[in-house]
Amino acid sequence: MIKAVFRESAGKLTGFSISGHAEYDDEGSDIVCAGVSSAVMLICNAATEVFRLKADVSVKDNLIAFSGDISADRLVRSLMIHLKALSEAYPENISVNISEV
Repeated sequence: MIKAVFRESAGKLTGFSISGHAEYDDEGSDIVCAGVSSAVMLICNAATEVFRLKADVSVKDNLIAFSGDISADRLVRSLMIHLKALSEAYPENISVNISEV
């Protein structure tokens, strides 16, 4: 299962960590994994390369983490909305949670 955890501070989403495997299908054919991976990379690249927000992005084996400040709220919130929609369609393959910091 893919686990998405979003960090919220004072009502603003400031970061997230995404880990796990969707296990919806075989590697290379997993549409859930592809959808999550593409959306996550879009948000990370938009934040750092397009909007030039001060943010840290960490990519490790089976983990992508993004940490920013309140200026990242709209982008991070957009990802959360997208992943929640995916989790409704594929509840056995992705979970979305919010952690207060």
